[in-house]
Amino acid sequence: MNPPDDAKWTWPPTFVWGVSMSAFQIEGATREDGRGPSVWDTYGASGRVANHDTGDVACDHYHRYPEDIALMRGLGVRAYRFSVAWSRVLPQGRGAANEAGLAFYDRLVDALLEAGIEPWLCLYHFDLPQALDDLGGWAVRDSAGWFADYATLVGRRYGDRVKRFATINEPSIFTLFGYALGGAAPDAADVSTLRRAIHNVNLAHGAAVDALRVLVPQASIGAIHNVQPCLPATPADTDAADLLGAYWNAAFPDPQCLGHYPSRLVEVMEPYVQAGDLARICRPLDWFGLNHYSPIYATANPNSPLGVTLGAGPSDISRTPIDWPTAPEALRETLHQVHNRYRLPIYVTENGLGSYDTPDAIGKITDTRRIEFLSAYIEAVRRAIAEGVDVRGYFVWSLLDNFEWASGYAVRFGLVHVDYPTQKRTPKASYFWYADLIKAATEASRVIPLARSGSGGLDLLR
Repeated sequence: MNPPDDAKWTWPPTFVWGVSMSAFQIEGATREDGRGPSVWDTYGASGRVANHDTGDVACDHYHRYPEDIALMRGLGVRAYRFSVAWSRVLPQGRGAANEAGLAFYDRLVDALLEAGIEPWLCLYHFDLPQALDDLGGWAVRDSAGWFADYATLVGRRYGDRVKRFATINEPSIFTLFGYALGGAAPDAADVSTLRRAIHNVNLAHGAAVDALRVLVPQASIGAIHNVQPCLPATPADTDAADLLGAYWNAAFPDPQCLGHYPSRLVEVMEPYVQAGDLARICRPLDWFGLNHYSPIYATANPNSPLGVTLGAGPSDISRTPIDWPTAPEALRETLHQVHNRYRLPIYVTENGLGSYDTPDAIGKITDTRRIEFLSAYIEAVRRAIAEGVDVRGYFVWSLLDNFEWASGYAVRFGLVHVDYPTQKRTPKASYFWYADLIKAATEASRVIPLARSGSGGLDLLR
């Protein structure tokens, strides 16, 4: 395939530039206004997060959302992908709704619209209400009905203003790590529980799509999947990589978009599939949300519930400051694979670089590595579009530094630095770089590759 003609190529005028964040990672206020606990509140309280961090305060977005929306407006983004905290609007996960929690998202949505930013509402981002986990959580089939009722509440409340909905964020990640690989809530380790959870989450997705179609007829609905090349850590790990790849990359989008489990998993999933289930799961979708960071490496491990764990991979590959492989071409290839397999418009709903950013002596954060990373990965998106892939938007993870799950607050992905003791927000160099890129792209100007000065510095820093 011939490369795109850079001299003539421009970003599509309807391309959506955005940022993504999630409720538990930024909101804080975990005990305010009637919010119930989630599994991540419980996990954090157990001390298993790095530095014993919790989400109790996080970025205090619950109180500071106007400031954060002003930062989005300064970037020039067209869209903000956020999640609703299930236990904030339904403290027990079901039953009586919490008006104070619902009203918070009313304020958030209204403020976004007033700022000219489209709200992209994700129903679920890892934070199952603890009350439902106590009843078996995703491992019980009733969870699909609980989720459908929750989706109904959210669709009825916000569907007059919100038209972009995602059902579930990264189901492969919270099921794999929560029920098999460890290191995430609810931290179970049983392969049969994992498989039950996979099927029930898929059922929940389908039920939520149906509920939203009824309540919000003009809704544009998708689901968000983490799809990353799964490679063998050594030549002996080829089968392990194939197995992990089936769980990581296909156990959810295949049944949701194609109506069947991947061939590697059909036999092991069969005990959990009832008559008509796959039709309930495979509901018409409008778009595919792709989260992508890096390739992953698999190692055979007979002591793991799955018989496989994550491996280190080659020692000579480029890596981010938090030791994730850097491979922008993997994003381009993944976009082609997703496009060819699922035939849906694609939005890159998460992509970004984790680091350990600190201000310099005068308070500036010059995150050169993040700019280089984003530039290379956005170039991969550009090339995929020019080669015929239907990519319609790109969302950076994330606007703010935030609670990064088991890593707590040590790892920073934000375009904006957060000083957690004071909650001071400081835009990093990458914030201004992304704002300039969006401005150039939306003015139908060609996005020029990252400029370098003769000394090796970056000309685009402010």
